[in-house]
Amino acid sequence: MREMRQWIAVGAAVGLVAVTLPMLREHDVQLKGLLSKKKVAGGPTITRTVTPPPLTDLDLTRIDDRKSPPTAPAHGGRVAELTLDPKYQRAALGFLRAGRVPEGAVVMTDVRTGKVLVWASYVDEGALHDVAAEATAPSASVFKIVTGTALIEAGLSPSTKQCYSGGEHSIRPIDMIDNKRRDKYCATLTQAMGRSINTVFARLAARNLDQEKLGAVATRLGWAQDTPFDVKVAESTISLPEDELGFARTAAGFWNTTLSPFQGANLATIVANGGEMLRLHIVSSVKDEAGEIYQGPTERQVLKRVMEESTASAVTTMMEATVNNGTSYRSFHDRNGRAYLPDIRVAGKTGTLTRKPEGPFYTWFVGFAPSRKPEVAISVMVANGAKWRVKATNVACDMLRTYFADQGAPGVSDPNGRTGAKARRR
Repeated sequence: MREMRQWIAVGAAVGLVAVTLPMLREHDVQLKGLLSKKKVAGGPTITRTVTPPPLTDLDLTRIDDRKSPPTAPAHGGRVAELTLDPKYQRAALGFLRAGRVPEGAVVMTDVRTGKVLVWASYVDEGALHDVAAEATAPSASVFKIVTGTALIEAGLSPSTKQCYSGGEHSIRPIDMIDNKRRDKYCATLTQAMGRSINTVFARLAARNLDQEKLGAVATRLGWAQDTPFDVKVAESTISLPEDELGFARTAAGFWNTTLSPFQGANLATIVANGGEMLRLHIVSSVKDEAGEIYQGPTERQVLKRVMEESTASAVTTMMEATVNNGTSYRSFHDRNGRAYLPDIRVAGKTGTLTRKPEGPFYTWFVGFAPSRKPEVAISVMVANGAKWRVKATNVACDMLRTYFADQGAPGVSDPNGRTGAKARRR
């Protein structure tokens, strides 16, 4: 009954778009009788009624990217044709494999349509599992996008300045207290996002937000929500402590939240779309031995608006600092300071957190490009051991280079040395 109430609420919020979902996923079957009579222009359609529903048992750990379009198996010998681009899909898996990462995932979306272009889950040892759909990794400082959004909605701006001290690896009670003699550094909210300055976010959150305000923004952006998609994706979790220090630490990205690579891509796609949440999708059609039984969306499907366009613009400004002069500057520039993506502004947020004492070393990059006229959004999570070769920021830059080189963007080279299809036609 709880799931029923949740989906009825979603249906009321997103209008006609959500009513197609019961026909798409096995766990939505209980609403089929209630909503199946409604239609959505350009939305997914059942071309032939089958039991169980068309997307049942869709297995994204068995993607075949050797042909175009890539495919994945589903229930009873069905085959799903996917929206993935085989070149980008192979590149993502290649970068994770070359980096010798124990575990990682890349999800890349077409910002304009909601199509998933890359769904790459990689596990170096053991049974392959769908890392992209799991929410076991901590959100880390990617959660600063949520806190930054809440602070903008609370009346702050990207130029709001806060002085600080401490907080590089942890936030102590003394780090929360303004002290002119101890606070030797000051940063704007934009600079704090770009350089991931924990104490700035902690102090501003404690002063301007509370559990209800921050929790509401996190919920709107997808935390603790069953986000519509073609396969079941684990919910990104959140638990906001009641005490001020615990709350501030969480707002800055220290524990108490988790994130799936899918949700990271969904978050980036929301900001890139000026605050609108699209229904992301990965399936273009499903066929059985008798022919087609399902056709994916043919038009952009907007689920709802989750933040004002002006707020999304402010958050984008803050995220641009991450690549321009922040925590991912080195990954996106060579040793001489030359950008790997010249004349293409990238908005992003990094995250780094170690599950102690011997747990994985998690790194994240969530963002989109070009930041002011977005084409693609990307989420990369890498879980390394004590020794590592690449972080998520390295993979993200290589993926964006692969994409924009393929699009023929001036001055952008494919890290694998290939020539883009569009570049060849020019």
